[in-house]
Amino acid sequence: MQLTLISGLSGSGKSIALKLLEDTGYYCVDNLPASLLPQLVEQLRQEGYHRVGVAMDVRSGASIEALPEIVSEVRLQVPDLRFIFLDSRDESLIARYSESRRRHPLAEGTVTLQEAIHRERELLQRVAELGQRIDTSALHPNVLRSWLRELIESAPGRGPTLLFQSFGFKHGLPVDADFVFDVRCLPNPFYDPAMRALTGLDQPVIDFMEASDDAMRMAHDIRRFVADWLPAFSHDGRSNLTIGIGCTGGQHRSVYLAEWLAKEFSGQARVMVRHRSLDANHRKAG
Repeated sequence: MQLTLISGLSGSGKSIALKLLEDTGYYCVDNLPASLLPQLVEQLRQEGYHRVGVAMDVRSGASIEALPEIVSEVRLQVPDLRFIFLDSRDESLIARYSESRRRHPLAEGTVTLQEAIHRERELLQRVAELGQRIDTSALHPNVLRSWLRELIESAPGRGPTLLFQSFGFKHGLPVDADFVFDVRCLPNPFYDPAMRALTGLDQPVIDFMEASDDAMRMAHDIRRFVADWLPAFSHDGRSNLTIGIGCTGGQHRSVYLAEWLAKEFSGQARVMVRHRSLDANHRKAG
């Protein structure tokens, strides 16, 4: 059985994730009380279901706080288990609730939306560490679907999956990064008019970065740090490690370095790469 568990903050995109699972052939259950997960998995396995998706969040009540222990128990039954936690910055969640005019599940009585979001973060603090965490702030639904599909369809690997994620500091820090490296001190191709509209995926920018001693020294320093500490995360049982690489706009330097690092580690671990600011720019253009 392939089991994909979805959790996260209300308004972060869990319905999009569950719909994607349904569209790719999963039998899906929404809003399951966490305490019922072992029984559900056993029943569906006996009935011959091969791909199952389950969404659990604060609507499950008090049992959600016991989810880390429950997931550890279920992993013994189902080794092929993925856990995806969707997160978002407060301002993005507030904007989404304002647009949809929905009520937050914890916003009862005199509790404000901001207070409800903070309370939800507290309740889900341990849950957020169970698997791949995705910051959906400013992500277009199509981009989120693409990222989720990549996660769902990838084969489970041994040791942590390394996700190198470029971003622009002017758009805010990604909340899903385990480590963040600031590369704004490096020479910036943006100031060359011939490269201003290009990205770190384009050859002129690649040539510019590789001609910079500082850029290459930074690249090798980050690679050495990740390589030195990756075994410790493997021994700790971590399944995913997200490395954020940030420059000013998330278009040139961070994109190049994320791609360079992904290639360096491609033979040592399961590697993924994402470019948050490029995806956001694509969304605006589209």
